[in-house]
Amino acid sequence: MTPGTRLLVNTQGERYRFDPGSLSLEFMLTGGPGPYERYEIAHTPSDLAEWFTGSRLALTAPLTDVRIRPAELAALKELRGALYRVAPALARGEAPSDDDLAVLNSGTAETPRPLVDPKTGRLAWAPPVTGKQLLGAVSRDAIGLVAGERSGRVRECSADDCHLLFFDTSRSGNRRWCSMERCGNRAKIRAYRARTETA
Repeated sequence: MTPGTRLLVNTQGERYRFDPGSLSLEFMLTGGPGPYERYEIAHTPSDLAEWFTGSRLALTAPLTDVRIRPAELAALKELRGALYRVAPALARGEAPSDDDLAVLNSGTAETPRPLVDPKTGRLAWAPPVTGKQLLGAVSRDAIGLVAGERSGRVRECSADDCHLLFFDTSRSGNRRWCSMERCGNRAKIRAYRARTETA
């Protein structure tokens, strides 16, 4: 599977691929506060380090040496909690709170450093990639969704029973579904059935 695309399982046990289009929105899939605690995968620093190796950061260069300390795990989870307030606000066209923006702004000190691997001549991340650098990468991505060229493109899936958030990368800016494989296909089936019933 392409880095950044995640395999999700719905409540009926059906599997489908989902690409949120953004590192910060992808990071929200690791769990979260309240009802999202049941999806928690970042129980330990090594759990989250392993998750990041399949994240969209690996689209730029492979992540092979990721080291997250317990304090960095806590900071990443604090950022994730803020994202659960910021991203839905953006999808509704609302401004995030000053407190949540402060969390995003405070995390941008460091990001993974790219370099040319002398052995392969290819792009790599300078090892080790730390939790602080990952915090910076996720924070910078989120800031790009709030302000800048990518603002105004966070969407919530249009399905009544789906609340996944994604960055709309479509040229027209009118993507409606988290995944055509799941919600988009279900909508097409419902529309087809409605047309055939009225015919």
